[in-house]
Amino acid sequence: MEVENHTVVSQFLLVGLSEDPELQPILFGLFLSMYLVTVLGNLLIILAVSSDSHLHTPMYFFLSNLSLIDICFTSTIIPKMLVNIHAHSKEISYLECLTQVYFFRIFVEMDDMLLTIMAYDWFVSICYPLKYTVIMNPCHCVLLVLMCWLIMLCFSLIHILLVKQLTFSIGTEIPHFFCEVVQLFKVASSDALIGIIVMYVSTALVIVFPVTGILYSYSQIVSTLMRMSSSLSKYKAFSTCGSHLCVVSLFYGTGLGVYLSSAVVHSPQGSTIASVMYTVVTPMLNPFIYSLRNKDVKGALGRLLSRAASCS
Repeated sequence: MEVENHTVVSQFLLVGLSEDPELQPILFGLFLSMYLVTVLGNLLIILAVSSDSHLHTPMYFFLSNLSLIDICFTSTIIPKMLVNIHAHSKEISYLECLTQVYFFRIFVEMDDMLLTIMAYDWFVSICYPLKYTVIMNPCHCVLLVLMCWLIMLCFSLIHILLVKQLTFSIGTEIPHFFCEVVQLFKVASSDALIGIIVMYVSTALVIVFPVTGILYSYSQIVSTLMRMSSSLSKYKAFSTCGSHLCVVSLFYGTGLGVYLSSAVVHSPQGSTIASVMYTVVTPMLNPFIYSLRNKDVKGALGRLLSRAASCS
């Protein structure tokens, strides 16, 4: 009978953000608003880049891809959470959970890789301006993004295969508001040691190489800028890199907060709050960071909105 309880698992129970009934309408309204702002803000970035010929450059090509990833990223998590809050339910099916794990890993790691590619783009444009159009040609840019997609699809599949080897008790509760592979390893009934080792090694590889690439790119950028004699050129270069640095700091800062809170504090509530920052707040703020600090994007958004107003 015990074996049956551990093999026939059709669903999990997500603990969510709070079990207080009075907080549910507030949480629903708050996260619905944040989700709509995230989708609308990133969609405007994509439309502005695609509709304005002045923004048909590698930098804005990667930015529009980042916005698309952020939309998909939040759409993997927030809609299911809103449905559960509205229905006063905690249930998520086994298949839905695995699907959420798979796409969450793809999109969060694609965010990581795109930020690295964008740092490389800045590195080439500032350190090798005469070779920029040759190195960052359209085919090269598309190939970089496709290569990242292929790598992340394979890495995410590894996580799913690891989870498929686990067994769970019927009625297993996941102390989170979405299915995350780390939480599934924690609540599994079977031994998950090998899976945890493989997961952390693969995650370390996906994080270490991009972070190393970003740090190297910016070290070379700073070195090149320090050799410039013109203060105006230095200011323009630093200001153009500022938006990317803000997004990188926000992405890795909140991501680090998630894993430190779960590894050091051992508090589900602390880990959940850090995850909200990581999965909801960061994708929502990215469009504002890029639009407010970038005159080209602001101009393109203005022209897009004026065209939409004239058509209506």
